[in-house]
Amino acid sequence: MGQSFTNLLYHFVFSTKGREPWLDEALRPALFAQMGAIIKKEGGIALLISGMPDHVHILAKLRPDHRVSEIMSDVKSRSSGWVHRTYADRQDFFWQTGYGAFTVSQSQIEVVRHYIANQEKHHREMPFEREYLGLFRKHGIEVDEQTLWD
Repeated sequence: MGQSFTNLLYHFVFSTKGREPWLDEALRPALFAQMGAIIKKEGGIALLISGMPDHVHILAKLRPDHRVSEIMSDVKSRSSGWVHRTYADRQDFFWQTGYGAFTVSQSQIEVVRHYIANQEKHHREMPFEREYLGLFRKHGIEVDEQTLWD
């Protein structure tokens, strides 16, 4: 087979368990750097990571030979382990079990980048729960709202 070319762009969204506001402004920059390093170690590129006290958005380019579920499992488990090792007062911190993963067209990358970069402004007008459910609806994904935040 000849060469294969890919441009696999993803917008990931997930919250803290129970949407608890663990991610204060002091924690976020270092946590997001850790998450970016994890993605890089797996051969991906974290184009932008941002979020609010109760959730994270990641725009990333991933390799075709890595499964999305394995990358997200790694990002979530290794970043929560880092939080536990680094912050003694955050031993009860956990991510929600699941996540949202949405493909992004190259033509829409700047739109998604702008959306992620402006989370604080965005959430003055729309609560996270409505945002998250809206993303699922927009992408034709049905979710069980009763177990979504576990």
